[in-house]
Amino acid sequence: MAKIKQKVFAVFGLGIFGQTIADALTEKGAEVIAVDNDPAVVEEFKNKVTTALHIDSTDKKALEKAPLDDTDIAIVTVGDDLEASIITTVLLKQRGVPYIISRAVSDVHAEILKQIGANEVINIQENVGKSLAQRLIAPEILETIPLSSEYSFAELYVPEPFIGKKLSDIGLKEKFGLHLCMVKRIKTDIDDLGNPTREEVIVFPDKGFVFEASDILMAAGRHGDIEEFKKIL
Repeated sequence: MAKIKQKVFAVFGLGIFGQTIADALTEKGAEVIAVDNDPAVVEEFKNKVTTALHIDSTDKKALEKAPLDDTDIAIVTVGDDLEASIITTVLLKQRGVPYIISRAVSDVHAEILKQIGANEVINIQENVGKSLAQRLIAPEILETIPLSSEYSFAELYVPEPFIGKKLSDIGLKEKFGLHLCMVKRIKTDIDDLGNPTREEVIVFPDKGFVFEASDILMAAGRHGDIEEFKKIL
């Protein structure tokens, strides 16, 4: 049996968000190329990922020489630097990277990134970095519990088009045949000592419930409806 090729991820920008994604992807066994223009950060990360590169991603010649030929998905996390974010996305598109995810810090920034070729645009913080990494590694693998020969209970990542919308506007039952029982939401905070804290809370949504990027839907439905829903994740 032929061995399935492992996906290669390249993370551009090793700020808090980029480090979170690179760490989480590595923990899940992915091949990760980490890129940053700060030599100290690259040195710190060289033993944490498959490859760490000290490169200015806005330098076209440097990016052309970088060993990125096998990259399946590039994640541009330098959202705070709009110019670097936009130029890096354009150069990666020109380099032929098949799928580019770029981080935006505003609606206008997001629209520009889409216009210049980003396949996906995200506007999220550290608390959903790990959720994104999990979705990239195995978007279809979540807990599924058979309830009968026809129905199952499943945990499903919230689809990107749902984020920021009310449950009443989605039509989860009408359009997808799924009954939303509850939502698992990840909350992050900073304690009095400045350390990050993470908490999972269960929410029982009403019609006015608004989906967030870190949500995991806990829903019941027919096996076929659940499988069809997974295709939009």
